[in-house]
Amino acid sequence: MSPSSTGTLITVAPTGAEHAKAEVPNLPVTLDELVQTARDCERVGASVIHIHVRDDEAKPTLDLGRLKETVAAVRAHTRLVVQLSTGGAVTDPESDRLAVLDALPDSASCTMGTVNFGDDVFLNRWEFIVALHKGMQERGIVPEYEIFDLGQLTTLRRLLDQHGLPAGGHVHLDLVMGVPGGMPGDTETLAAALRLIPEGATFSATGVGRSSLPVLFASLSAGGHVRVGMEDTLSYAKGERVRDNAQLVARASGLARIAQRPPIGPEESRVLLGVAS
Repeated sequence: MSPSSTGTLITVAPTGAEHAKAEVPNLPVTLDELVQTARDCERVGASVIHIHVRDDEAKPTLDLGRLKETVAAVRAHTRLVVQLSTGGAVTDPESDRLAVLDALPDSASCTMGTVNFGDDVFLNRWEFIVALHKGMQERGIVPEYEIFDLGQLTTLRRLLDQHGLPAGGHVHLDLVMGVPGGMPGDTETLAAALRLIPEGATFSATGVGRSSLPVLFASLSAGGHVRVGMEDTLSYAKGERVRDNAQLVARASGLARIAQRPPIGPEESRVLLGVAS
């Protein structure tokens, strides 16, 4: 299924929009912290960085100026594929989420449906999904289709059938597993998802919280790629907090090598995803 099943694309999601800096002091929220994190994670095996930005008070923001500054800074200091989140925080309006594309990252997320997100609702209407897909086609931005539940894979097929292939011509998706309200993070669910993935597509998998390692193992064994980072988990082991994002990337890199699917670099990842060099 995967044209690059011999190697592993590792995405790092270092910050997210859910955790408060006051409660997680080692969370990278400033531009300098994010750039240093990107450099550290690239050194130990990451090839894609999934970015959320924060304001001066460390609160999530979709400010276009900050997004552009962040894209430019990460590009200047690393070779990583720069992927921006169009999800933002669950309270962000659709107009602001669409405007993220004007920062012109290499890649951006495109969530395939609405999902309960803990006590909140992460709303993604069909019309909004289509607008994101078309906006990325027009700008040459490669989407990563975020899948929170199995039915969203059917939505992805509908999107591709009605509106064509994404920029770059290759379909890559991320199975986001273990979110309270979404699909569970276990091997059985990942195996069920594989039956629904479009032919020729590649996939990554993200395990949230306690499902981080089970999902990582399952994805590696199925020929998939992986996403790790402090956006998704703050625990390294039982009773042990994550030191930094590079610690999570280094573990994923080591496990990928044990699986005889070593990490691929940014250049190979660009070819895999269809990102223009």
